[in-house]
Amino acid sequence: MTTPADEYRQIAGHFTELVAGVDPARWGDPAPCEGWAARDVVRHLVTWFPGFLAHGAGVQLAPGPSVDEDPYAAWTTMSDQVQALLDDPATAAISYTGPPGTHPLDRAIAMFFTGDVFLHSWDLARATGQDEHLDTERCAVMLAGMEPLDEVLRTSGHYGPKQPVADDADPQTRLLAFIGRMV
Repeated sequence: MTTPADEYRQIAGHFTELVAGVDPARWGDPAPCEGWAARDVVRHLVTWFPGFLAHGAGVQLAPGPSVDEDPYAAWTTMSDQVQALLDDPATAAISYTGPPGTHPLDRAIAMFFTGDVFLHSWDLARATGQDEHLDTERCAVMLAGMEPLDEVLRTSGHYGPKQPVADDADPQTRLLAFIGRMV
């Protein structure tokens, strides 16, 4: 069985490869998220998650470099701390409390952050001209888990309107269309 630590290692590792692969001249290129550039995809992940940990679990991450100065170092500094947290057996005793309830911290990270890193991998790849392929099985599993929460997700403001796709669209296309990305 894949653990939250293993899952994060794989997904964050892919995102790290994408960040490392960005041509420095492309950090200002538009991302699929309205009003964002490629650098803002990294900024989003680096800025929202430390607050999530601090407020919901009392876990403090050490600050890293500015995304404006060094997106790669900003991402890896934060991501390495998340991985260390997930690899630490003591994390099993920590709970996260916040919307939508109380969860073991490793499961909360898997539900909220790892999924966000996965989805934003496509955004960064698209913005910077890199390989946009996402794991097909994970796309199908995420979509199946998100579809019953359609109304809640839509009203959160974190997702755009669903986009139309062909009935025979692959899982990645269906997932991206579900979260409002134009594919």
